[in-house]
Amino acid sequence: MGFLDALLGRTKPVKPDLDQLFGLPSAAITLEAAAGFKPTGVGSVCFAAAEGGAFATVQQDVQALLDADTGRGGQPVELTPRDAYGYTWLTSRQDPEDIVSLVNDVHAVNSALESQGFGPQLLCSLVNFADAQGRRFALVYLYKRGSFYPFAPLPGEKRDNPLELQIKAMLGNDLRLEQDLTRWFPVWGAPGL
Repeated sequence: MGFLDALLGRTKPVKPDLDQLFGLPSAAITLEAAAGFKPTGVGSVCFAAAEGGAFATVQQDVQALLDADTGRGGQPVELTPRDAYGYTWLTSRQDPEDIVSLVNDVHAVNSALESQGFGPQLLCSLVNFADAQGRRFALVYLYKRGSFYPFAPLPGEKRDNPLELQIKAMLGNDLRLEQDLTRWFPVWGAPGL
């Protein structure tokens, strides 16, 4: 970044840091202790599927890798091709008590796509949580920002903004949170929410 960029207020984009995903298990402990939220065992990766054989091969390889690991209690990975917004979802379901395996699955999908040059197609990753009262939310990792934010949907495509802000306040020491609230976009129809 040059002097002119600094003078005009332009900033360098944040580089994705997939290792940020490994902060989710400690965040889960904080959420359970502070508010009774527990992981549901559902995690997903959202991406724009690219045309061509190379992308299809990577996608099949990732799905086969994760499906081969179902012997430890997980279920086969689900592929949701092209949602209403044109994105594809790869969803992993694990034992809700095993957030580490779920995070490993989500990290593996992101890493595989990134290492094969498809990082620009990655949009976000979600890990879902719920409490005893039935309130649900996802911690959303924005690939291109390298940060997290909570998304708490309500019926009728509404959001529970107070809950989202409460979660943000609880997790300030556990995760790199997205500070620009305008980037907390809704992920309507995300798997498991």
